[in-house]
Amino acid sequence: MSSEAAGTADLLTVAKRALENYYEVRVDDDGALTFLHSGTPCALQAMRLADGLTVLSLTCVIAWDLPQEDAIARWVAERAGQGMFGTLGVVRTEGGTDLTLRYAFPADGMAEEPLATLLMLVISGGSQLRGELAEAFGSEVVAGFGDPG
Repeated sequence: MSSEAAGTADLLTVAKRALENYYEVRVDDDGALTFLHSGTPCALQAMRLADGLTVLSLTCVIAWDLPQEDAIARWVAERAGQGMFGTLGVVRTEGGTDLTLRYAFPADGMAEEPLATLLMLVISGGSQLRGELAEAFGSEVVAGFGDPG
């Protein structure tokens, strides 16, 4: 195993231990960690950008296949600048609009407890957005992504 692969594997091992205090965590074939938080699917990946700079990238899927409506676009735009931890992203597909919350940060040398705290700040923000989306647009609009709570 290369030193790069070993470094990312070590970091994902620490992240997995941190997340397992709260979730059932799966390790995918590519090494990514996946789990659910209040019905919100999340994935955590590690990548080494340069020597001494390994980054964790967390993605929470807020919703998918939402109708491409102006009201939803305005809702997303209003919230995009409100969060401190993560970037709200919109992807338009043939099936509708997909909404994600992404956060990437350098994590070399982070201990399990502070890493868990940082991850939970992002993850809980994603679940909060998911709940607000369901509240704002009703279950019929967001039914495709299941129970937000």
